[in-house]
Amino acid sequence: METAGNLPSELTRFVGRAPELDRLTRMVADARLTTVTGPGGVGKTRLALRAARQLQDRFRDGVWLVELTGLPGAELVDHTAAEALRLPDHTVRAPRDALAEHLADRELLLVLDGFDRLAEPCAGLVAELLRRAPGLRVLAAGRRALGITGERLLPLDPLPADSEAVQLFSERAAAVLPGFAVTAANSAAVTELCARLDGLPLALELAAVRLRALSVEQVLERLDDRFRLLTGGDPSAPARHRALRTAIGWSHELCSPAERLLWARLSVFAGRFDLEAVEYVCAGGGIAGDEVVEALAALVAQSVLSRQEDGAGGDGGPARYRMLDSVREYGAGWLAALGDEARVRRRHRDWYLGLATWCELDWFSPRQAEVAARVAADLPNLRLALEFSLDGLPGEPPEEPAVGQYLAAALWFCWVGCGRLAEGRYWLGRALDLPAEPSEARAKVMWVYGYVAVLQGDSAAALAVLQDCRDEARATGNAVAEAYALHRLGCLALVSDDMPRAERFIDDALARYRGIGELNSNVLMAQVELAMSVAFQGDVEQAVRLAEEVTDICRDHGERWTLAYALYVRGYAAWLAGEPERARRLTEESLAIDHAFDDLVGAVLALELLALITEGEGAPYEAAVLQGAAGRLWESVGLRLFGSRYFNAPHTVCEQRVRAALGEAAYAAALGEGGRLGLDAAARRALDRPRGPVRGEQRGGSRAPAPRTHKPAASPEAAG
Repeated sequence: METAGNLPSELTRFVGRAPELDRLTRMVADARLTTVTGPGGVGKTRLALRAARQLQDRFRDGVWLVELTGLPGAELVDHTAAEALRLPDHTVRAPRDALAEHLADRELLLVLDGFDRLAEPCAGLVAELLRRAPGLRVLAAGRRALGITGERLLPLDPLPADSEAVQLFSERAAAVLPGFAVTAANSAAVTELCARLDGLPLALELAAVRLRALSVEQVLERLDDRFRLLTGGDPSAPARHRALRTAIGWSHELCSPAERLLWARLSVFAGRFDLEAVEYVCAGGGIAGDEVVEALAALVAQSVLSRQEDGAGGDGGPARYRMLDSVREYGAGWLAALGDEARVRRRHRDWYLGLATWCELDWFSPRQAEVAARVAADLPNLRLALEFSLDGLPGEPPEEPAVGQYLAAALWFCWVGCGRLAEGRYWLGRALDLPAEPSEARAKVMWVYGYVAVLQGDSAAALAVLQDCRDEARATGNAVAEAYALHRLGCLALVSDDMPRAERFIDDALARYRGIGELNSNVLMAQVELAMSVAFQGDVEQAVRLAEEVTDICRDHGERWTLAYALYVRGYAAWLAGEPERARRLTEESLAIDHAFDDLVGAVLALELLALITEGEGAPYEAAVLQGAAGRLWESVGLRLFGSRYFNAPHTVCEQRVRAALGEAAYAAALGEGGRLGLDAAARRALDRPRGPVRGEQRGGSRAPAPRTHKPAASPEAAG
């Protein structure tokens, strides 16, 4: 069974809410959709996450959090949900269809947070997933209901001011002022303060940080003044809304001018962000460069920002920061009032444009894994940068369409190498739709779009855009784009079983790459694809030479992603040569790399080959399990084995031998067992399996055959 989930760890102790927590866990157990509702700052998310943790053991396929705060548009709701579920989908299917099919036979709890600005598309997604996935339950947290039939609501009230609110305030106060406690001397003031703040957890936490400089009585006196000042204009507003705005507004008033300005500018970020990004985006125009760190630290100290040691490098990485949604909205209001939104959004876009450029260059280096982690960590902000580049501010056209095209294309390694083809095609398609003259940026978008379409199995779309790219590149003298267009046309021919054409196009592209001095992961991948094309035509020796040359270059440069494909070719050649142990070692290394990068195309090819190798080791049932896992994963890749006779040959050989060894019933059972495995579980099963025949291989009434060497021909005709 695959235990899975992505719930974040709790940074502070959960206080109170025992009756609500008990009721919520029972509601989730009884209802398909439960929504915790309430005003900003009341603790909806915290309660939902605590309940989800308590329920984790009840869901076979885990508990998964989908965070939608700061998402730029409704179109990305489905992509974000797929990303949260770590569902790489390489097909041309709508992400919603891929999600529904992934969840169809799973028992899983989805926690949906931050949907308020996108309630309508979120409701549509949830309704369809619940309809198509009977084992799915959803726990949502928002200021209002999703409005779906069957939804059960838990309206969350503030904490009782005379008990749990006091406890929460006391704990948070002790965290900023060691030794603080509620005593007979300050008890009345603490209770009154909690009542004034209506027991709202966020308001209490913001007030608690003031005890560094003030007594409880002084906080209460000043807060009482601000309460009347800030809410006098709207006497009809609910008390809890006034309390939250009072607490946030008072925190804002007590900030220095630089801190207030930084707060406003930080509102352009989404999700987590690091100090370097803050320094670039927010410095200048009232905040000197050397003031940024000090102002940032002050906002952290005042609980305006939270600081987390979960940078791109994982534990021990650089500190990253996050702003709660209510606090972010407050800052965004000030930024708009200052008339500075366009400039700050532009700087935000420029920073992440630079980050994408750096990551693209560093992808071909020993820092490839770091690049993949960095892009994953910064994806929410990269999305905002793409949205601004391609759409501009609401009601205004984009300033520089070519910038948006450049950014979408520069992230090719994210779309292709890190399992985000569906989202990549969304952004690339939007970039191509922009009216723009021929340019290097537009040409790059075209060949990257074609590359994505090839891997998704959309041959017609790939052929059209790649031919246009080639023709436009020739007309404008863009030698780089012409080389890439020819390369990807060769890749299309490869998966379409036209091996002579594939060899001709890719060989031409490689010559052009050498002529212009181009060397990167794409160029090396072209050589791997050339190796595949010649191997499928029977020249295995030449294929091995090409793949070994790529392996050497990859190891010299620390490149891992293309290395995985070169290892796959070498593993396949070793199996053809009757060297099963060597074939397993090479293919296992290939799978481990593909799995680390979430590259589903490479991973499923390696699984298919490992199934064949496993059958040859005398373990037909286990081989069939791996075939079942690969079959399930192909649904997320697209056309099984690209619809190619050549790529399908190892699968066909394995299936024939396993069926004969097991019988139909046992073979079907093994396929079903494998079909329940996700990528993580399938990779673990393939990589951790003991060598040689295993116990239980007699399932279905067949004895496990002795290990033997296979040496079929390279062509599908001979293999058949």
